[in-house]
Amino acid sequence: MISRLVSFTTRFIPRHYLQLFASFLMKAIGLFYRGSRFQDPIDGVKYRKLLPYGRVTTRENALAPNSMSLERHRLIWLYLQRKTDFFTAPKKVLHVAPEYCFIKPIKRLRNIDYTTADLISPWADVKLDVQAMPFADNTFDMVICNHVLEHVDNDLRAMTEILRVLKPGGFAVLQVPMDLNMEQTLENPEYNTPELREKYYQQRDHLRLYGRDYAKRLTSAGFDVLEDDFVKLLPPHEVEYYALPKDEILYIARKK
Repeated sequence: MISRLVSFTTRFIPRHYLQLFASFLMKAIGLFYRGSRFQDPIDGVKYRKLLPYGRVTTRENALAPNSMSLERHRLIWLYLQRKTDFFTAPKKVLHVAPEYCFIKPIKRLRNIDYTTADLISPWADVKLDVQAMPFADNTFDMVICNHVLEHVDNDLRAMTEILRVLKPGGFAVLQVPMDLNMEQTLENPEYNTPELREKYYQQRDHLRLYGRDYAKRLTSAGFDVLEDDFVKLLPPHEVEYYALPKDEILYIARKK
């Protein structure tokens, strides 16, 4: 029942509406899921189980109700904790299409000057198109932009805009949906209906599905790219406890 409800709402209701209303419901539901088998490292809340999540294929124990974090969000949080100075050094951070689970925890960090931005998100401080951002060159130490590039008409233009607003030496976390079985990114203008996009790109509003050439596409925009398999270096019990994606590669794109 819950799996079917999650599948329907995520497929047919735009994410910005879900974000606006779901947080209140999720916090209430989360009270009934408390336990000790899983922990969300973002807010520290523990659960006996997590909620299923997925548009076409449902993943069990994916969504932490209280923060609404998914597997990739929890992995990114741990990466920032353990492999960067995100929580200690002064940084000016831009978060494009801000995920609900990150907003309050990042805003509480005194070392972070934090700007959220999106075309339509109710959480955004600045309304913008990532393909043409209203910021000066070399403005931010870090950009977070997850599961956005597959939605934009010209992903190379969006990549170069992110590069432009980063300071030299700054970096971006740029996760996208991927099919690691594909050598090349799938992008066909004939897949121009919601049904065809869902069939070939995994979601009704995606414009492409990235393959193993994703890092090369980022490099072509001018980034130095690190494909970090951080999750594979973690102890198996932590991967299970934090409900992390076991095969997720983190794409850390740095401005030279």
